[in-house]
Amino acid sequence: MTGTEERTSAESPEPGGYAAARLRLLTEGARTGPPRRAALAELTDDWLAGLFAAGAGRPQGISGVSLVAVGGYGRGELSPRSDLDLLLLHDGSDPTAVTALADRLWYPVWDLGLDLDHSVRTLAEARRTAGEDLKVQLGLLDARHLAGDLGLTAGLRTAVLADWRNQAPKRLPELKELCDERAERQGELRFLLEPDLKEARGGLRDATALRAVAASWLADAPREGLAEARRTLLDVRDALHLSTGRATDRLALQEQDQVAAELGLLDADVLLRQVYEAAGVISYAADVTWREVGRVLRSRAVRPRLRAMLGGGKQVAERSPLAEGVVEQDGEVVLARAARPERDPVLALRAAAAAAQAGLPLSPYAVRRLAAAARPLPTPWPAEAREDLVTLLGSGRPTVEVWEALEAEGLISRLLPDWERVRCRPQRNAVHIWTVDRHLIETAVRAAALTRHVHRPDLLLVGALLHDIGKGWPGDHSVAGEIIAKDVAGRIGFDAEDAAVLATLVRHHLLLIDTATRRDLDDPATVRSVADAVGTQGTLELLHALTEADALATGPAAWSSWRGSLVADLVRRVGALLAGDLPDEPAPTAPTAEQERLAIEAFRTGGPVLALRARSEPVPAEETPGAPEPLGVELLIAVPDQSAVLPAVAGVLAVHRLTVRTAELRTLRLPQDVNDGDGSVLLLDWRVAAEYGSLPEAARLRADLVRALDGSLDIQGRLAERDAAYPRRRGLLAPPPRVTVAPAASHHATVIEVRAQDGPGLLHRIGMALEKAGVRVRSMHVSTLGANAVDAFYVTTGAGEPLPEQDAGSVARVLEETLRAP
Repeated sequence: MTGTEERTSAESPEPGGYAAARLRLLTEGARTGPPRRAALAELTDDWLAGLFAAGAGRPQGISGVSLVAVGGYGRGELSPRSDLDLLLLHDGSDPTAVTALADRLWYPVWDLGLDLDHSVRTLAEARRTAGEDLKVQLGLLDARHLAGDLGLTAGLRTAVLADWRNQAPKRLPELKELCDERAERQGELRFLLEPDLKEARGGLRDATALRAVAASWLADAPREGLAEARRTLLDVRDALHLSTGRATDRLALQEQDQVAAELGLLDADVLLRQVYEAAGVISYAADVTWREVGRVLRSRAVRPRLRAMLGGGKQVAERSPLAEGVVEQDGEVVLARAARPERDPVLALRAAAAAAQAGLPLSPYAVRRLAAAARPLPTPWPAEAREDLVTLLGSGRPTVEVWEALEAEGLISRLLPDWERVRCRPQRNAVHIWTVDRHLIETAVRAAALTRHVHRPDLLLVGALLHDIGKGWPGDHSVAGEIIAKDVAGRIGFDAEDAAVLATLVRHHLLLIDTATRRDLDDPATVRSVADAVGTQGTLELLHALTEADALATGPAAWSSWRGSLVADLVRRVGALLAGDLPDEPAPTAPTAEQERLAIEAFRTGGPVLALRARSEPVPAEETPGAPEPLGVELLIAVPDQSAVLPAVAGVLAVHRLTVRTAELRTLRLPQDVNDGDGSVLLLDWRVAAEYGSLPEAARLRADLVRALDGSLDIQGRLAERDAAYPRRRGLLAPPPRVTVAPAASHHATVIEVRAQDGPGLLHRIGMALEKAGVRVRSMHVSTLGANAVDAFYVTTGAGEPLPEQDAGSVARVLEETLRAP
């Protein structure tokens, strides 16, 4: 069918002709992106104009009536599943005829199954409704004539724009509040794994808001890249509509690969990176625009009073010096009149450091000038440039806004070329709440609060900036990052010794947290391995601060006072060993009075004894006082040493819907005056939380535990019945579990590491598998990070010896197969 035939078919008021032409347009694949959206809008325009003429009974329509497209349709941005925003505008002379015409317009649209947002109003009604409802007013700003009385539509556009400009000082703060509320509700598009392309901050709604601000003539957004960013998000939405067949704006994880393929992209990560880059452009433009709106409105409010006081005359904005070539003017950091960026390669970093230190934004015009004219820094950097970078990184929260201003004009990648690989890179891990680049800056922000705790704050801050720089390369990011960090350190002017320290920090930035939460700190091999990797007290001090900053910047699931205390304990032990003060065989940590009491009672009664109590983590003294950090409930269990304790306890907790947050198990030998022989008790220290409702009573838990230990409680049957009664919802397909043997982790036991999706009964299944393998769990260290369980089990033979290498590998394989089974 030719283009003329297709258009003629679409102009027919019959729904079938339009539907067939629409389907051809969406499936032929010849046109994509803006051309397809424009063609779809034109096709729809012709069809609706035909409906209007047929409904009115004559081509020119009814006098004093027009059909108007508003909102996204008014802008000509029709995605495959977009709804139609239509206004039937009339002069009020013949309401009956207008009502009949409306029915002839709306019903064919509904018959095709298209979503329709429609209204019928006079010009006065439209203006009044716009004055009462900001969303209506925003839609009318994009009003576009489709059919009927062109003069009536032109009058609407003129009146609505005039009203908007006259009311801008009042309406723009309302619009800003609307945008802020939406951002709080939907989150930041450029950091979400399943973003809403329209509603999230930096999405299509914000792009529309920026158009409205520009239409007010009060302020305007930075134009560079903004149109391209909007186009990218619209293209992704088109592909999302076509691949799902639904009118959705949420880019769900399970649909990202299909959307990427629709757009001809390599994979979902490439897709997300493009989305994040576009959202970053829109977010930055919004920040700059709303800052300018605030400045203009404040200026308008103050100016009349100043004129009255000073007798009129134009006031010159005051400029306060901040650094060489850098001044503050009107709440922003700008370049001094005498500044020459083309002759001063350090000026960009000096201006950024001055802005962050002053807690002020960098003027976008200053950044644009720096990007256009600044000379590249020599290699290695001069000392001033390196010091300005450290100052910028050490300024705390203001660093983020200044860094993003430099990013918006490409200055960061010019200063640090390796940054390009991590820029806007998604992290498909529920624990992480930021992209890689933003996580690095957030880590520097957190590290800035810890600079008083270390002797070399400059190395801490640069280490924070670079610790995940290897995530842009294949393989282990710590290994790749070590090489990159050493190279970057040399380029920015650190000497060989400092560069080696930075490389060590990057290589081992996960060492302390992994060891503290997954290893037995009473085992000398654990402490010795960390000391060998760290090397010096100074590096240990830096690594301790970097560990805390990294975890705090990752997300709420990655750090707590409990984790902090484990890391601090490890650091204390390693520090003592590095200082030569730690004996080769340290005594195990002494039990508390309560633990000893429970152990003695368990030994005397021959059965399990437990204590259940609420626990909260105290707020550290150096932090702002506030409510304690909730930790859940501490469950202490003492059981005479016997087999199958771990699966029994874990199974009982699962039956009672208790989620295990952390768990430790160890063997406690009782003093001779208690047992008169070789008696030992298993001591389990758990942190649990109720999945639903309140916690069960301790007596009920103990009764079920007794039954589980003697075999009369069918744990697996109870869990299976519950799963059958309440089938799990479909969700993200979790990666398969992984079980490994940690080499040389302990001289006294074999350490088996388990990483798996957390879920009811997981620990019970692990315990059962280890029990069937005939190994003895000497101790364990269980933790949960978001939806992921990260567990370490110290196991021995029945004789208390580490497993032979072949047996250890076999146990790990069997355990992994067990966890993979449905």
